[in-house]
Amino acid sequence: MSILPPVMIQSPKRHPSFLEKMVCSSSKLARIHLIKDKDAIDHYLAMNIKGLSKQEAAAYRNSYKKNICIDMLRQGYHKSFSELFTLIQKWNALREAAGPGSAIWQQKSLEEQPDKLDQLHHFLTRAEAAQRAEYYEDVYINQLNLAYCFNNPEDKWLRNYFYEQCFNTAQLIKIDGGKKEAEAHANMGLINEEQGQFMKAAEHYEAFYQLTVGRIWKDETSHTYNSLACEHLWRIYTLLADKMLENKEHQQAIKTLIKAFEMAKEGGDKKMEGEAAYCLGLAYHSAGEEQTAILVSLLKINHLNKSLIRIVICFSQGKVTEAIKYLEEFVKVAKSAHLSCRLVDACVFLGDIYNEKGNYNKACEYFSQAFEAANTLTNLPLVDETKVYYGIAKAHNMMVAVNSYTETADPVSIEYLLAWKENRSDMCTDPFTVGKTLVMKQNERNNELKYS
Repeated sequence: MSILPPVMIQSPKRHPSFLEKMVCSSSKLARIHLIKDKDAIDHYLAMNIKGLSKQEAAAYRNSYKKNICIDMLRQGYHKSFSELFTLIQKWNALREAAGPGSAIWQQKSLEEQPDKLDQLHHFLTRAEAAQRAEYYEDVYINQLNLAYCFNNPEDKWLRNYFYEQCFNTAQLIKIDGGKKEAEAHANMGLINEEQGQFMKAAEHYEAFYQLTVGRIWKDETSHTYNSLACEHLWRIYTLLADKMLENKEHQQAIKTLIKAFEMAKEGGDKKMEGEAAYCLGLAYHSAGEEQTAILVSLLKINHLNKSLIRIVICFSQGKVTEAIKYLEEFVKVAKSAHLSCRLVDACVFLGDIYNEKGNYNKACEYFSQAFEAANTLTNLPLVDETKVYYGIAKAHNMMVAVNSYTETADPVSIEYLLAWKENRSDMCTDPFTVGKTLVMKQNERNNELKYS
């Protein structure tokens, strides 16, 4: 980047008068005149001899930082110069405080990194010019660009500095309905969260949320600002509650986690909502309220998912019978409220548990209910899924009878099995019933033929 453009060299119409003064009889007098008219000689050389001007020569002799600072001052950007100088001093102070052997000690100083100096020169001067004209929105944009420029781990202190500047400037913007102020609160919340200052972060996130209620503002990923505010609040409330649980403040943690759950629910992210319910259940469990923990986990969550398995097992402390009891209560609630989707999930969950326990009749019962509920939703993939679950449980149930006949291995049992295998009209019927019925019919026919 060329800070100082070269001066145009023009030939004067006549030589300056100081040359005539140099003609004298005494070498001493000539030296006096030479020293006296040094500035005139420099001017003559600059105008008549091709080469570097004073400024050009200085640009090569000076450090890059000094040239940047000189250029700022020449253009009248005194505030930008002061800010840049302050930042360099702050970096040096941080380095000295960290001491030899630290990570920052091994890095180049800010004044030795021309690319960063260029960015600072460009955006600081633009921000100052906008501030003079009271175009605070442009000031904010230039400060935000500087924050984005310094997003590397080693430059976070610079990023945080410019986010703070953005926050101060955003308070002066009154023409965008508070959008810039909302962004600034979100960025300040992230800074405080990174630094472990969770209470301050929560205050900024709450302000961010209040400014975005009812707004349709979106970020570059098409997420609404309000959904982002809900996500930030869910996360920071959960972190605060973790600290409270560490300090045995169970009731306060539960209140905070209820707020986290409400934010997760409002944000519309089912995964986030499930995790919020899980954390809330854990808090109730830590407080010794196990039944409340299970009911909260079951009734608060909008759809049961795999995380609910962990919830029930965790809260029941391995008491599967107790877990089943609460799930069966939930099935009744879902049926009475006509919540078909939740009923499907609950029945599949119960069918899974019974199937693993080897109670295949019960597994078939709940998988059958899941299949029937799925049919009411006109969701073909879900119907197929529940059909497969029901088929697996039915096969397991049939295998009990088949294994029983096989292990007995007497002529009657073998005859039952063969009769059942030969009957292809209803392979899903219980082998006990089908086999016995077919054998009895075959015996009746044989008796008829015998006596005819």
